[in-house]
Amino acid sequence: MGRRPVTVRLARWSAEHPWRAIALWVVFVAVCFVGGSAAGLNEATDEDQAIGEFGRAQLIVDSGGFDRPATENVLITARSGSLDQAAAKAAAQDAADRLRQVDGVASIGTPMPSRDGSALLVPITMSGDPGTAGDRVQPLRDTTAKVQDAHPQLRVEQVGGPSIDKALDDTLGKDFKRAELLSLPVTLAILIIAFGALIAAGVPVLLALSSVAAAMGLSTLASHLVPATDTTASVILLIGMAVGVDYSLFYVRREREERAKGRSGLDAVEIAAETSGHAVVVSGTAVIISMGGLLLAQDAIFSSLAVGSILVVAVAVIGSLTVLPALLAKLGRWVDRPRVPLLWRLTAPRTGQSARPRFWPAVLKPALRAPVATLLISVALLLALAAPALGMKLKFPGPEDVPRTTAAMQAYDRLTAAFPSNGTSHTVAVRAPAEQADRVRAALTDLAGRTATDPLFAPAEGDGPEIQVSADRRVSVLEVATPHASRSDEASRSLHELREDLVPATLGGIPGVEYAVGGGVAASEDYAAHIWAKLPIVAAFVLALTFLVMAWTFRSVVVALTSILLNLLSAGAAYGLLVLVFQSTWAEGLLGFTSMDAIVTWLPLFLFVVLFGLSMDYHVFVVSRIREAIDRGMPNREAVAHGITSSAGVVTSAAVVMVAVFSIFATLSMIDFKQLGIGLAAAILLDATIIRAVVLPSVMTLLGDANWWAPRFMRRRTVVAPAVEPPPAPAPELVGAR
Repeated sequence: MGRRPVTVRLARWSAEHPWRAIALWVVFVAVCFVGGSAAGLNEATDEDQAIGEFGRAQLIVDSGGFDRPATENVLITARSGSLDQAAAKAAAQDAADRLRQVDGVASIGTPMPSRDGSALLVPITMSGDPGTAGDRVQPLRDTTAKVQDAHPQLRVEQVGGPSIDKALDDTLGKDFKRAELLSLPVTLAILIIAFGALIAAGVPVLLALSSVAAAMGLSTLASHLVPATDTTASVILLIGMAVGVDYSLFYVRREREERAKGRSGLDAVEIAAETSGHAVVVSGTAVIISMGGLLLAQDAIFSSLAVGSILVVAVAVIGSLTVLPALLAKLGRWVDRPRVPLLWRLTAPRTGQSARPRFWPAVLKPALRAPVATLLISVALLLALAAPALGMKLKFPGPEDVPRTTAAMQAYDRLTAAFPSNGTSHTVAVRAPAEQADRVRAALTDLAGRTATDPLFAPAEGDGPEIQVSADRRVSVLEVATPHASRSDEASRSLHELREDLVPATLGGIPGVEYAVGGGVAASEDYAAHIWAKLPIVAAFVLALTFLVMAWTFRSVVVALTSILLNLLSAGAAYGLLVLVFQSTWAEGLLGFTSMDAIVTWLPLFLFVVLFGLSMDYHVFVVSRIREAIDRGMPNREAVAHGITSSAGVVTSAAVVMVAVFSIFATLSMIDFKQLGIGLAAAILLDATIIRAVVLPSVMTLLGDANWWAPRFMRRRTVVAPAVEPPPAPAPELVGAR
C-alpha cells in the first residue's frame, strides 16, 4: 500500500500520544500569544497606506510637520424660529468662561456667526495628542451640557471630530459587544443541534478559539514585517471561527461515522485523517491561496488582512491534524456525551438501511434525472441574480452614512447646514522651493477666490481663506469646502474641477511645484479606482493557483475547471444581491439603513477572496466524498448521489453556523458591516444550497466519466481507496434509467 499520507501519520501519532499532543498544542498557543504580546504591534503609517493622488496629498501634508491640534465647537442655535442674538452671545460667553477652566482645553476662539444669522459657533482647540482626543473629550461635553442647562431657551451642543469619534466608538462598542455575546452561543446552539451532544459541539469551538488566539499572537509578530491595521484582529476572529468550526465539523463527523460502523477509536481517527483530514489540507490551501491574493493589491490594509487570515487558517489546519485527533482519541465515546435526548435521536450516526437519508435524495432528484434542464435553469437563475453587479458603484461611506441616533451626528447636521465649510472639504497640498512660498500663497488665494463664486464650492467662513504654511515655507495647505455630501455627484464634480482645471491653472506655472488634491471625496474616488485596477490581478492569481491545486489534488482538469466556474457563479450572485439590496431603497426599513447608492469601496475585493476560499471548503469536502465512491468502483451517477447525501449534513451544519454568525453583522449600525454581513451570509447560503445541491450534481452527472479526465502525467499510477466499508446503495429513485 506504500507509505501512509502525512495527515494519517500525524493523526496516528497524536491519537497514540494524546496527552503529549494536547500539551504541545497548549504550549504552542501560549507561546504564540505571549510572544506576540511581548513583541508589540507595529501599525501601518500614512506612508504605508498612501493610495493614488489622495495618498500623495497626505504625504505632502505630513512632510510639512504641521501642528494640527484636535478642535471642537460649541454650536448655539434656536430651538424654534429665529435666533435671539443677545441670548446667543451670552450663552457663548458663558461657554467660553466655563471651558477655559477645563483640563485639556488649550484655547477658545472668537464666537463666529453664520452667514444667515441662524447659529453662533464657538471654536475650541484641545491640547495633547490629537489621536487620543476622543478619549479625553467627555469633560468638555459635560461642561457644554451645563451651559445648556443654564440657557434652556437655546440649543447648546458640542460638535467636532473628537465628539463624533467618541459617539461612533460608543455605538460600535455596543454593536460589537452584542455581536460577540450573540455569536458564540449561536454557534454552540447550532453545533448542539448538529451533533446532539454537548462535548461534540464544544470541540469545534475549542479548536477555533485556540486557533484564533495563536494567530493573534503570530500576526502581532508578523506586523514587524507587514504592518498591521485596525481591522486585522476582527478579520482573524471572523475567518478563524469560520474555518476552525468547519474543519472540526468535517473531522468529527467522519470520525463518528466510522465509529458507528464498528471501527475502533484509533481506526476511526485514522480514517477521518485520511479522508476529512486530507480535505481539510486541500481546502485550507485553497483559502490560503485566496487570501494570499490580497498581497497583490499592494495595499497596506489588504496586506495586513492577508497575513492575518493566512496565519489563522494555517494554525486551524495544523490543529485539525494534531490536537483534534488527540482529543477525539482521548474522549473516545465520551465525545457523544452528554446527549440531548431528542436531538441525539435525530443526529446520531446510523448504519445500514437506517442510515439512508430522505430529504437530500428528494432535493437531488431533478439534478440526477434531468441534469441538462436542471443545470440550465439553475445557472440562468444565478446569472440573473448576478446581473445587477454589472452596475456596481464603489464609494467610501461619508458622514451622511453614520447613524443619526447619536446627539453628536444630529449636531453635525445642524453645524454643516449653518456653516457649510465645516462639512465636506478637499485638501489642496502644495510643496515647492521655499523661495516660491509667496507665489504659492498668491496662487492659493486666487484659487480660493475662484471657488468662492462657484456653486460647487462653499465660501470660507470668517475673514477669508486660511492657508497653512510649514515652518520651512516649503509646504502650503488650503482646505476648499463643498456644501454637498461627500459621496454625492456634485462633490465628485467639485473634486474633478479642482484636479483637472482650477489647481493646474493657478499652481501649474510655479517652478519646482508639486501639488495634489486630497480629502474624503478624493480618498473614495482614488481607492475605488485602485480596487477596480487590482481586482482582475488578484482574481487571476487566485483562479490560476486554485485551479492548479484542485487539478493536482483530484487528478482531474475537469473537476478543477468546474470548481472555478461554480465559485465564480457563487461570487457573482453574491455581488448581484449586494447591489440589489444596498444600491436600492426597498430594503432600508427591513435592515435599518439608508441606501448610499453604492457598495463600500473595499468590499468587492475582500468579499471575492473570502468567498472563494470559504466556498472551497464545501466543494473540496463534497468532491472528496464523490471521489472516494468513484475509487471504490461506484458508477458516476451513484457516486454523485452518495457523495452529496453523505456530506450534506456536515456541509449544511457548517453553512448554517457561518450564515448565522455573518448575519449578526447585518444588525450592526455601520453600513460597512451591514454590507459585509449580508454579502457573506447570502453567498454562503447560495453556495451551500443551490451550488452544492443543484448545480454541482447536475454538472457532474452530465459529464459522467469525463469528470475525471486529466493529462497522462497527472494520472495516478495506483488508486488506494480509504479503508472503509462500502456505503449503503443509494435509493433506486435517485439512480433512474441510465
